Amino acid sequence: MGTILNFLASDHHACDDLFATAEAAAAEKNWDGARSLFERFQAAMAHHLAMEETVLFPAFEARTGNAMGPTQVMRMEHEQMRGLLRDMAGAVAAGDRNAYLGLSETLNMLMQQHNLKEENMLYPMSDQVLGGDRDDLIRAMQALA
Repeated sequence: MGTILNFLASDHHACDDLFATAEAAAAEKNWDGARSLFERFQAAMAHHLAMEETVLFPAFEARTGNAMGPTQVMRMEHEQMRGLLRDMAGAVAAGDRNAYLGLSETLNMLMQQHNLKEENMLYPMSDQVLGGDRDDLIRAMQALA
């Protein structure tokens, strides 16, 4: 079925693509497009964070016996992202280009740093410690609505 790294990194890229198209629409003041694309991006991010927080992180913590390590840091960063997404939703709803693009820049930096940590550390560690359960975990993440 593949690796946790490949599965979740691919989802990162899909989220990044939606983010970029929503940002471009906002930059062009195409507010109908920006709102629609942002909603899709926000839903994709919610799904991605749910896959990690409800499936991957608990499995990793149960296997390693460590809930205070990398998963705790990732959860804290997820909360920061959720706050920025809420603020961006307000900016896109109001058609506030400057606010949206400023928040977008902050979120982009946070996401890129976060994704690097996950793709270079957490996902490879997860593949290593959860190897035997990898296919079941990927199926469980895919099954989340």
